[in-house]
Amino acid sequence: MKLSLKDIARCLDLPASTVDRWIRQGRIPIHRSENVCIFKKSIIEKWAFNHGLPFSPLDKEKEIYKKQTLKLENLIPAMQFGGVFHGIKGDDVESVLKSAVDKVPVLPINKEGLYERLLEREALTSTGIGKGVAIPHPRAPLPEEIDNPLITTCFLEKSIDFEAIDDRPVFVMFILLSTSIKNHLHLLSRLAFCVRDDSFVKFLRTYPDSSSLLSKIADCENLLDRDDN
Repeated sequence: MKLSLKDIARCLDLPASTVDRWIRQGRIPIHRSENVCIFKKSIIEKWAFNHGLPFSPLDKEKEIYKKQTLKLENLIPAMQFGGVFHGIKGDDVESVLKSAVDKVPVLPINKEGLYERLLEREALTSTGIGKGVAIPHPRAPLPEEIDNPLITTCFLEKSIDFEAIDDRPVFVMFILLSTSIKNHLHLLSRLAFCVRDDSFVKFLRTYPDSSSLLSKIADCENLLDRDDN
């Protein structure tokens, strides 16, 4: 598939200047011929997954994409299953992740193993997506370990340097465990939509309880779904 730089920027929901810089730095797996960027969609989707970035189809693919995602779970059930926790302790990325993993609901996988997978992912590149928010997740989905995706929300006791894309310290983490790459990108995209709204991030900084947070998420998802129709 051949796409322009602007097409890639739209797919990744990033400024074209950022994508251009990353291309020149060799961070995005593409081939470049004059002003045209050439890449395989499957490779870019996997790259976006590994780097904690949403990947959306172009307008001409949206109808197909919407049909494919109709049966995918939205944020509410995943967040209800994962739980909402406050006062997560830690002085650095490693220690807050360790404290957070202890809060993840009982799973048929060893929590120490999950912790190691999250650290491995952070070593690749930070999951801090900006505005004080991070979305830690393993490098690969867990189809053999879990039946349904979950998002465990962790409000930190104090903000931590995550080496986020905007250098802002992280105060809340959404630990995302998914059953497939498609499901991961679906949930990640919806979370990213919420975080793009500054009023939503301001709300997060009130450290809301579970009921209030889920209500706010429901409002965001309703808005997203209405815009898509």
